[in-house]
Amino acid sequence: MTTSNRLHESTLLAPLAPHTVAGYALFREIVEIDLALPARVKGLFAAVAAVNKGFRELALRELMRAAGQGLTLDQAASGMILLASLRGEGTAMAFGELVQQAYPGQTVAVAATEPAHVGPGDAEANFKAYFGTIPPGLVNLLALVPRGADGYYLMRKGTIDCNRLEPRLAELMLIAVLASDYSPMSAVHIAAARKAGASEPEIAEAILCAVPAAGIAAWASAGALLVAP
Repeated sequence: MTTSNRLHESTLLAPLAPHTVAGYALFREIVEIDLALPARVKGLFAAVAAVNKGFRELALRELMRAAGQGLTLDQAASGMILLASLRGEGTAMAFGELVQQAYPGQTVAVAATEPAHVGPGDAEANFKAYFGTIPPGLVNLLALVPRGADGYYLMRKGTIDCNRLEPRLAELMLIAVLASDYSPMSAVHIAAARKAGASEPEIAEAILCAVPAAGIAAWASAGALLVAP
């Protein structure tokens, strides 16, 4: 039984378009049960996609469901790490407020990591290793505002390396957010997810986690980048 599907409750939509409601229920089922990815992780993906689109009530419902399915506070807070880098302070803080509502009275564990430091050439080496080549925008950032390139490197490192989800899942969460914005950057992170060990069905489910917030158009561009068996 789904817990986050509000379309079937609509006295306007349900009588008018039962096919729409039934189709959406199938997408909700994919998000809410264990398939290629655990349901608790897909709840987090759906929540970050929802808050990215500004739908805080939807995001909270997704988080509450994921918490009930076993998602830990540290894992949920990983969505804030990602959103801080990908969508900035406002979206990250909005998501953090929702996490605190879903996990009242809990606190995250202190990270056991080395102090943040950027040495000469670290940013450039990281960009080359991650992207294969340095994208034009980052070439310009390195040349024009080197301190900004260092900041980019640290935030990108935080998104993957400091995430309480394994790198494969962190990349899949990035894909869910990018798919919700119909972004061509999905291609970069689909490639990175594969490199981190993600399967095509896992990538497909990550994309579909954007459907509750962004509709079936979320699949249109990102889904075309997958390799069917």
